[in-house]
Amino acid sequence: MEKTLFEKLTGSWKLVDLIEVAVDGGEITKPMGDDPKGLIIYNSDGYMSAQIMNPERKNFTQEHWTNATPEEYTMEASTYMAYSGSFQTDDEKQIVSHIIDISLFPNWTGQTQNRKVIFRDGLLHLESEKPFLSNSRLVIHQLKWKKVS
Repeated sequence: MEKTLFEKLTGSWKLVDLIEVAVDGGEITKPMGDDPKGLIIYNSDGYMSAQIMNPERKNFTQEHWTNATPEEYTMEASTYMAYSGSFQTDDEKQIVSHIIDISLFPNWTGQTQNRKVIFRDGLLHLESEKPFLSNSRLVIHQLKWKKVS
């Protein structure tokens, strides 16, 4: 018997690629750089956590983040994404829903973010279900993940 989507997702996944695809067919961009780092974990208890960063991030001038400059805070928030909460799957639609309890981006707290799920070439492909504005462009995020063995 084939595994459910929930069972296929359960585990830890390392980010392989993250791109933004313009809905109008424009330029593809890489908001977290050419070689983004990330980890998404789907636990069998129905909770998930995702963290993604641009590895080109610069260190703060001080050792503790509470002493950061406004510019350092801006850089920190624009080069790192993190959220966690519960998740649900829809086998028929091949959708995973991230029900966000905690987020670096405060607007996401309390939201549900749906992702289209495709398993291809040994990778997990997640795609934002709805387009959103990024740098004045309407885009879709496409992420590729490799299961940690």
